Amino acid sequence: QVHLVESGGGLVQAGGSLRLSCAASAGTFSSHGMGWFRQAPGKERAFVAAISRSGGRIYYADSVKGRFTISRDNAMNTVYLQMNSLKPEDTAVYYCAAVQASYITYSRSDYAYWGQGTQVTVSS
Repeated sequence: QVHLVESGGGLVQAGGSLRLSCAASAGTFSSHGMGWFRQAPGKERAFVAAISRSGGRIYYADSVKGRFTISRDNAMNTVYLQMNSLKPEDTAVYYCAAVQASYITYSRSDYAYWGQGTQVTVSS
């Protein structure tokens, strides 16, 4: 069982930056691949970024490539999402998720553990 808690969301103007954090319960964090997803009102939850257990492999959705950076600190049991050049269309609830696997995946159904989400609102 992995318990995930996101933080760092908020209101920001277009072009601004935010850094999301996701703290995991201790013990097995380093054995899990981690992902960030987001869900805008009226839309399905969509993949944003994923990182492998060691951090050596990373994958981004095309919509955030070049603007967002995922990273992890296994000593701190935390995964981060640095979001730069934010756009109004980035407005959503952002969720982190964990998958106990050596591969990274963008498939929502692969992730067994989810946080409660943090709201990100980008004003124009």
